[in-house]
Amino acid sequence: MSPPLRVLIADDELLARKRLTRLLAALPDTQVCGEASDAEGVLAAVRAGGVDVVLLDIHMPGLSGLDALALLPEGGPRVILCTARAEHAVQAFEHGAVDYVLKPVEPARLQKALERARARAPVAPPSVSGPPKLPPAPARSLGRLPIPTRQGIVLVDPEAISHAALEDELVTVFTTQGDFLTDFTLNELVEKLPSEHFHRVHRRALLNLTHVARLEPLDTGGYLARTLRGHAVEVSRQSARELRRMLGLRRGVEEEG
Repeated sequence: MSPPLRVLIADDELLARKRLTRLLAALPDTQVCGEASDAEGVLAAVRAGGVDVVLLDIHMPGLSGLDALALLPEGGPRVILCTARAEHAVQAFEHGAVDYVLKPVEPARLQKALERARARAPVAPPSVSGPPKLPPAPARSLGRLPIPTRQGIVLVDPEAISHAALEDELVTVFTTQGDFLTDFTLNELVEKLPSEHFHRVHRRALLNLTHVARLEPLDTGGYLARTLRGHAVEVSRQSARELRRMLGLRRGVEEEG
């Protein structure tokens, strides 16, 4: 039997904290390890230890929940944002949040978020005690990207990936082998994939230029990139300028052809 998840509830509203406490009490393998009414309290509780998951509100006095999320240590507790507003989801996932749950929090949705948190084990920080350890031997690259999915880990050749898109709070990786929903953030994929081919063309999209068949100009000054498989990927205005420089195009040339 796995140990219970120790959950810290962070919300400046007492009624919201009471509701979450009541919901957690009805869920198996979870226990409330504390409460905080502001971001400073969250950081103090995490420093004290004994926290596996933080249910974190965004709008709190002083530092926001997103500020607290950015300040949490690497290898610290997993964070589930619980908020009444949806517009911060992209920023939350880019900062490493496990899930983004809208208020009023429903029991089934909370349980699903906690299951995702349990599945994503934190990376343990290096120990500060004991004898020094030799650096690990460099891992041999398989030349393929391991993509954690709900069905297991799929090993994908980076050249087979056409693009990745953030949709409905999760990232989908589109490949010639199929499309895979993953817990990777777009920022994590940028770090793992070869930079000469993959470019962050939008805050919600990563694009492999070798899979682009056509760039269609948009009124915004950006592009709609059509992949060889027929997908459409929006390219922001700023990224469009960078693509034109890379391709040696002047603005307007692509419209003249």
